[in-house]
Amino acid sequence: MRQRTNGNLPSELSGFVGRGAELAEVGRLLESSRLVTVTGAGGVGKSRLVLAAAGERADGEQERYCDGAWLVELSPVRDPDLLELAVTEALGLTDHTLRAPRTVLAEHLAGRRMLLVLDGFEQLVEEVAGLVRELLRGCPGLRVLAAGRRPLDLDGELVLPLAPPSPEEALALLAARARAADPAFAVTAANRAELTELCARLDGIPLALELAAGRLRALSPAQVLARLDDRFALLTGGSRGALPRHRALRTAIGWSHELCTAAERLLWARLSVFAGPFDLDAAEYVCAGPDLPVENVLDLVGELLAQSVLFREETAAGVRYRMLETVRAYGAGWLESLGDAGRLRRRHRDWYVGLATWCELDWFSPRQVEVAALVETELPNLRLAMECSLDEPDEAHLAQYLAGTLWFYWAGCGRLTEGRHWLDRALEDADQPAEYENSRLKALWVLGYVAVLQGDAVAAMSALYECRDAAARGGNPVAAAYAVHRLGCLALVSDDMARAAELLGQALERYRDAGELNSNVLMCQVELAMALAFQGEPAGALSLCQEVREICEERGERWTKAYALYVLAYAALDAGAADEARQLLTECVAINHAFHDLVGLVLALELLALVAVAEGDPAEAAVLQGAAEPMWAGVGLQLFGSGYFNAPRLMCQERAGELLGAERYAAYAAEGRGLSREAVVVRARYGPAGPEDGKTRRPRRGRRVSTSL
Repeated sequence: MRQRTNGNLPSELSGFVGRGAELAEVGRLLESSRLVTVTGAGGVGKSRLVLAAAGERADGEQERYCDGAWLVELSPVRDPDLLELAVTEALGLTDHTLRAPRTVLAEHLAGRRMLLVLDGFEQLVEEVAGLVRELLRGCPGLRVLAAGRRPLDLDGELVLPLAPPSPEEALALLAARARAADPAFAVTAANRAELTELCARLDGIPLALELAAGRLRALSPAQVLARLDDRFALLTGGSRGALPRHRALRTAIGWSHELCTAAERLLWARLSVFAGPFDLDAAEYVCAGPDLPVENVLDLVGELLAQSVLFREETAAGVRYRMLETVRAYGAGWLESLGDAGRLRRRHRDWYVGLATWCELDWFSPRQVEVAALVETELPNLRLAMECSLDEPDEAHLAQYLAGTLWFYWAGCGRLTEGRHWLDRALEDADQPAEYENSRLKALWVLGYVAVLQGDAVAAMSALYECRDAAARGGNPVAAAYAVHRLGCLALVSDDMARAAELLGQALERYRDAGELNSNVLMCQVELAMALAFQGEPAGALSLCQEVREICEERGERWTKAYALYVLAYAALDAGAADEARQLLTECVAINHAFHDLVGLVLALELLALVAVAEGDPAEAAVLQGAAEPMWAGVGLQLFGSGYFNAPRLMCQERAGELLGAERYAAYAAEGRGLSREAVVVRARYGPAGPEDGKTRRPRRGRRVSTSL
C-alpha cells in the first residue's frame, strides 16, 4: 500500500452532532460517483457535513484515499483568476514556472488517489465547474466532495440536498451549543417543550440554533421565544405560520442582530470588511472611531464571540477571529446601508499596507518564520487590500507598493505565480503622478526578480531595464541597485558567469553606497559567491559566504543563510570534506523546507545526494535524486538548465549509476519519487531510519568516491 498523506482537514472545535443518516448517504454516493455535491441554504450545515464525511472516508478508506482528504475553502475567493491558485495553495503545491496553475494541478493529481473537498463555491460556480470537469477527466484517482447552495451541473454529479436535522437532532445540537456557552445549562422537563418549540420556530437550521444557543446564556427559553416571536411578526405581518428555511435563517440572524447592543451591531457591520481571519489589533484599527472607542473593541469582540457571531481560532500566526460567510454578508449589508462601506474598506486597506511594510522590515530579523506565517494567515486580507487599490483609479500606486513590498513572500515562500499575478495587474496602469514613481520602480524590480525565478528572461529584462533607466533619470540609486542586482541574477541562471560577477559586484557597491543592508543585499553577495565558485574561485566564494553567514547569525536571518550554507557545502565537497558538507546541507534543507522555498530545497537535495555518493552510499544518493526529480517540475528546467547548476545532479547520476548498475539505480530512484516532500526532508536530515533523539544521521560508510566539482 502507498504511503498515506493525511491532508489538511481541520479539527472540529465544537463537535459534530447528529446527521448519522446524512453521513452514511454521502459515503454511499461517493461509492457511486466521483463527484458528490451537498446543496442547501446558507446555515443548514453543509460545510460541517462534508468535513465530517471527508474525515470518515479518509480514516476508513485509506487505500482509496491514500493521498489524503484536502479542503479548499472558496468562499473568500472572488476573483476567478485566483481560483486555481486557491486550490494549489490548499494542496501545498509550489510552482516557480510559467505554467498555468490548472496545468500544475492536473499534473499533481494525475497519479494520486485523493478526496478534494470544495466548500463555498457558488460565487464562482461556472469557473469551479470547468475546473472540476477537467480534473476529473484527467485524474482517475480523484474524487470531489463539494458543498454549495447549488449543484455544479456536471455529468455524473450526484447531489444531496441537505435538509435541516430532525427535531431530535436539532434539540441535541441546541443543547450542546448552549452547554458550551454555559456549562450549567441542561434540558429539563420544565424547559424541554419551550426548547423544542424554539427549534421548530427556527426550522432546525443549525446556524440559527447556534445563534440562539448563544442567547440562552442570558435569557430563559421562554424569553428567547418571546423575542423571536416579535421578530417573526415583524417579517410576516403577524402570521405565525411556518417560514421558508432561508427566511428562518435571515430571521435568526436579524433577531440576533437586534438583540445586540448598538455598539455590538456597529462592530458587526464594520468587521464585515475583513476577508477571512483577522486579529484584535486589526479590528481595533479598522473599526474604532469616535462612535466606537478603541478601548471598547475587545469587550465587544468577546460579546460577539459569546453570541456566535464571531468564532475564535488558533493559527500559525496566533489567535484569529472570523465570521461565517452568511453572518458576514448580513453585516456587510448593514454597513452599506450606513453609507460607511467605502471608508471602512480604505481603513482596511491602510492597515494591511502598514502590515506589509512592517513584515518587510521584520523579514530581516530573527522573526522571519513568524513573518512568513503571518503573511500566509493574512493573505486573504492582503489580496482584498490590493483589489481595493486597483478598483480606485487614483490608487494603483498603493497596489504597486503592496505587491512590491511582499517580494519576500513571493520569492522566499514559494508564491511566485500569485506574485506575478498581482505585479502584472498593478503595473497595467502606466500613467500615474510622478510622486508615486518609487512605488512603480519597486514593483518593476520585484516583477523582474519574480520573472527571473520563473525562467521568463524576456519579461525579466524588460522590467529590470525599465526600472534601471527610470531610476537613473529620477535619481533613485536604491531602485537602480536592485535592478542591476536582478540583472546579475538573470546572468547567473543563464550561465553567463563573467557577466553575473560583474553586475552583482556593481550592485553590491551600489547597495553599500546607499547604506542598504537587508536579505536582498546578502543574497546578492551569495549570488556573487556562486558566480565565483562556478568559475573556479573557491577562496573568494568562501570569504563572501562566511561573511554572509556571520551577519545572518547575528541578525537571526535564516532564508538567505540557507543559500550561503549551500555555497559553503559546495566548496566543502569540492575540497573533499563530505562530512562538513553534509552538516551544512542538513541545516540548509530544514530552512528551505520551513519557508517552502522549492528552489533552495531541490538544489540542496541534489548536492546532498552527491555527498552520499562521496560517503560511499550510492543507494541513498539514488533515493535522494529520485525524490528531487518531481520538484524540478515545479522549479522549471528552463530556469536551472545550466551546466553549472546541473553539475551535482549529472555527476551523482553517473557515479551512483556506475556503483549500483542501471537497474538498481532506477529502483532506488523510484523509491525516492514515491516519497512525500515531508518524508524527503526527514530522510535528508536523519537518513532512512528517521530521527533518533533529534540527531542528524550518521552516514553509512562504504567505498568513498571522488566527487570533485
